[in-house]
Amino acid sequence: MAIQFNKKKIMLPLALTGVLALGFILGVRLQESNLQRQYLIVQKWNKLNTILNYIDKEYVDNIPRKKFEEQSIEVILKSLDPHSIYIPVSEMQGSNEPLEGNFDGIGVLFNTLSDTIVVMSTIAGGPSERVGILSGDRIVSVNDSVVAGRKLSQDSLMRMLRGKSGTKVTVGIKRTGEKSLIPITITRGKIPIKSVDVAYMSTPHTGFIKISKFSRNTHEDFKKAAQRLLKENMENLVLDLRGNSGGYLDQATEIANEFLSKGTLIVYTEGKSSKRRDYIANRQGLLIKIPVAILIDESSASASEVLAGAIQDNDRGAIIGRRSFGKGLVQEPVFFNDGSGIRLTVARYYTPSGRCIQRPYTPNGSSDYYREIQRRYEHGELDVADSIKQNDSLRYLTKSGRVVYGGGGITPDIFVPLDTTDINEYYLKVFRRNLIYKYALQFADSHRRTLNNIKSFADLDKYLRRERLMSKFTAYAANNGVNGTEEELRVCRKLISSQIKAQIGRNTSLDDDGFYPFLEDIDNTLQMAIQTIESQKNEYFKDNQVRGQ
Repeated sequence: MAIQFNKKKIMLPLALTGVLALGFILGVRLQESNLQRQYLIVQKWNKLNTILNYIDKEYVDNIPRKKFEEQSIEVILKSLDPHSIYIPVSEMQGSNEPLEGNFDGIGVLFNTLSDTIVVMSTIAGGPSERVGILSGDRIVSVNDSVVAGRKLSQDSLMRMLRGKSGTKVTVGIKRTGEKSLIPITITRGKIPIKSVDVAYMSTPHTGFIKISKFSRNTHEDFKKAAQRLLKENMENLVLDLRGNSGGYLDQATEIANEFLSKGTLIVYTEGKSSKRRDYIANRQGLLIKIPVAILIDESSASASEVLAGAIQDNDRGAIIGRRSFGKGLVQEPVFFNDGSGIRLTVARYYTPSGRCIQRPYTPNGSSDYYREIQRRYEHGELDVADSIKQNDSLRYLTKSGRVVYGGGGITPDIFVPLDTTDINEYYLKVFRRNLIYKYALQFADSHRRTLNNIKSFADLDKYLRRERLMSKFTAYAANNGVNGTEEELRVCRKLISSQIKAQIGRNTSLDDDGFYPFLEDIDNTLQMAIQTIESQKNEYFKDNQVRGQ
């Protein structure tokens, strides 16, 4: 099974180049009597190890041998492609955690307000929920350390709260209405990591599911969400893969399996030493008769591109949004005895029509490679579909004969530009100062008792409509030095209001179920998808199973 991981930037010491260069210079400056012996050793043994051994033995000072070995591995892998990486022991657990589907901890979502940890929500069934931690609780101390007012980083706080399952941590809780701190001891446990962010009925006929990553349990979670929506009379589905950077390939192919007829090609991989491997739909899926629209953007990569490519090439649904990132390399993990490992690119992904998903890259061009989204923005690709340059030599046909293009990433069937129509100077000022988020958090905190009693999005929406949020926000922004004219407020009112409500919703026990539905009205890509899928444009829905409804 191929595993996908995002590559991080690695800053390499310039000294390493000097050390390796010195090794080669010394090798050719040896006295003649030793030159032949050194030459034979290099031919017989690995050159890199020979150099490191020589430096280790003969260099004027002691050297950190292990550090040099690791830096050498990093240099080698970096020169191959942007996704082959070395993972030291210290980072191995963290590199796996986002995809494994769980981690050890106390099970809270928190944020900091005025240098104090405020619990946004507890994870259902998690350790904190079981001992009575509530939304709005402030964590003042962790074990014997006071954390309130210390301006600790998010990472530092997480390290204090996380720990192995079965270990205990005592937190001092300040709760509204209580004069003294409440000490609560929490036994840490396994905390599930969500990959299916939200699933709900966007219209009476169309369901909406958002997948943020393809982790160990994504297919299972997706299937449960889809089954629930089918019980709510879902006739169409919008699947949101925007911002999804990938993950486990098998999870993406299993989800594709739910849409495609038995025997349909989903994707194939192939490399110099990796024979072609086809991934074929092997059953009549749960959603075989449900029309689907998939949302992608410039941050959709890897496994999300595999799923989008399978749906597009088999004419199973509409791909809507902007061109995906173009990460189509398969990494194979290799682990060493010391707990470190590498992920080496061994093959490429190809869509059913034969398109290579990977966009071009050059060795040692990682910094430029990861500037791709910025480059697209500068060249206008996020605003105008015609700015996407297509190569006629990379022209392919879908199952029904529609033209699609290779060259990197998945180009959507329907392009939706980055929406900037409601953005003006007033919005930019409040956005840059983070006032929308700060106000929403402050509102949620001061109305915590009421919000804790709200258990559905419909009730939350009804409550917030009565709260005159925009007039309160403009007063809040003015107190923070940002004023706007009536015309400026008219233009961006809907944008700001929706974002305030969404952030308040996320700061309740509803979490993402109280967040995403508020953003629908300002999400032009989602609106285009609903319009397309409910009108059933034939060119995007040609699969026999769908037409036969």
